[in-house]
Amino acid sequence: MTADVQARTRQFRDALGSFATGVTIVTTRSAAGEDIGLTANSFNSVSLDPPMVLWSLAKKSLSLPAFLESGYFAVHVLSVSQEQLSLTFATRGADKFAGLAVERGHGNTPLLPGCSALFECRTAFTYEGGDHVIFLGAVESFEHFNRPPLVFHGGRYAVAVEKPSSAMQPRTDNEPDSSFSQDFLIYLLERAHFQLFLGLRRDLERHGLSEDQWFVLSILAVSDNRTVAELDRLLWYTGKRVTYELLASLTAAGFARLQGSYDPHACVRLTDSGKGIVLKLVAVAKATESDAERNLGYGETQLLKRALRSIIRNTDPGSPPLQPTAFPE
Repeated sequence: MTADVQARTRQFRDALGSFATGVTIVTTRSAAGEDIGLTANSFNSVSLDPPMVLWSLAKKSLSLPAFLESGYFAVHVLSVSQEQLSLTFATRGADKFAGLAVERGHGNTPLLPGCSALFECRTAFTYEGGDHVIFLGAVESFEHFNRPPLVFHGGRYAVAVEKPSSAMQPRTDNEPDSSFSQDFLIYLLERAHFQLFLGLRRDLERHGLSEDQWFVLSILAVSDNRTVAELDRLLWYTGKRVTYELLASLTAAGFARLQGSYDPHACVRLTDSGKGIVLKLVAVAKATESDAERNLGYGETQLLKRALRSIIRNTDPGSPPLQPTAFPE
């Protein structure tokens, strides 16, 4: 293959990659009784009545004889949580079915758990199409599990997120009909933070802790023995500052210990009591986070975190200004 042909092939593959597709695993059972499966994104619908689908397999694939002889196959539309399964079934020589709770379908075909949709098919026709064989399947049965699908786009795995309708949905929360309450990003971020923090705030109050004290303790829980200046820099990103009074209150409560004098280079460590209270409150915080992620779904959660990291990166104000009066001389 000449360099020009290789370059043209690469360009053609890149152009095809701009078309986002779902990711499937197609399985069958060989005549020798072996479970066969592979990852494919060549799946398409053909007909609604009768229900028919198609997919294609490279002629050089070692699995081709099994699919040609079996007469049955199953197409699993993968969910967002099955990226690793997709990689496993795309790896030649891997023990693909190890540890999977496989069920049996038409033609004794192995059926995989956890997918977004499943189509059990009888092979109706096969056609040669270039360097692939096209399998046309008559759908014998199907199931839809309402799980967000895994997507492949531009040579990478992706997630599909529903695009809001261009028409505004009717409001049901009795809020003022204004762009400020509906679309102002700062308002939405602040309200989401307030509502997510409500449960944790109640637990803080039960333990006699303020939000400022909790933030310092949570920072130390991630990496203990930080200097006062480091704590101040990290806390500043939440709109707070590390003051003498704040550290003194944590020390008096027995949650933290200041090593050395009150200056920016002194180190602060958690006490055993501090570690214990942080573990309790982290459990509450993680439970709140899990509930929020469960309501959003995996795809929207990942997009939200990516968007927030982008906002943080692009609005980073740099190092905090000095506060010379924060500690006594």
